[in-house]
Amino acid sequence: MAALQDRTVDSIKHNQSQLLAQWTAALEANGATRNIKEQTVLQETRDFLQLFVDALQVGGESDIGSAGWEDVRRFLEKLSASRAQLGHDSHQTAYFIFALKGPLFSLLQTQLSDEPARLAEQLWEISGLLDNLGMHTIRTYQRTREAVIKRQQEELLELSTPVVKLWDGVLALPLIGTLDSQRSQTVMESLLQRIVDTGSEIAIIDITGVPTVDTLVAQHLLKTVTAIRLMGADCIISGVRPQIAQTIVHLGLDLGNLTTKANLADALRLALSRLGVSMSERD
Repeated sequence: MAALQDRTVDSIKHNQSQLLAQWTAALEANGATRNIKEQTVLQETRDFLQLFVDALQVGGESDIGSAGWEDVRRFLEKLSASRAQLGHDSHQTAYFIFALKGPLFSLLQTQLSDEPARLAEQLWEISGLLDNLGMHTIRTYQRTREAVIKRQQEELLELSTPVVKLWDGVLALPLIGTLDSQRSQTVMESLLQRIVDTGSEIAIIDITGVPTVDTLVAQHLLKTVTAIRLMGADCIISGVRPQIAQTIVHLGLDLGNLTTKANLADALRLALSRLGVSMSERD
């Protein structure tokens, strides 16, 4: 990519006020400033344009991966992260850069109107430069968005696996929804940690809210039960409905010596009896 010429760089440097006014107007018209204070937009555009000019003055180099563009890259990475957290989509985020094209093109057409060949060359160079900056913004946005989604998924997994203390020495983990590999790992870690924290002797895993139990789900349950027993505790599976029992039989799954109960109440009653706690029913 050829470098931008000194005349182009000087034109941009000495017409920043004009560029800022047209640029911010384009951003507002496109909706790229949604949920952002006007003062913040003005500060961001002013800071970026100054960094942009500074990078060009290093030598007009158009390779945004070079050291001269480091401050610009960092600025765009920070901006992309903030836009992702505000809920902006990639189009709105990248438009922060692409909206600058129109004002820059208009400026160069005015400043270089006497040299058509140079104008065409410089328009091509500035267009390619802004395209690269826009793509860098999108890539950073995607990485930030993926990190946000991953964190939210982890938080949801933690919320969907609450370990409840039913009695001294008895913990319960009600499961709702599909039990996949990732969730089963979270279940195991949460339950084992609570066993350590509370010194509980029995853990009840209630699968009433699990829609289906297939081979994979059964394997996850068996691994969790094995890990619990290795911690010196016992485990009871409750919520085994008739449909689930039939499915397990038809699949030929071997649950070994796993203790199961039809509902949580029966499982709690069994757990208390193992702890030597006697209960009586009152009319």
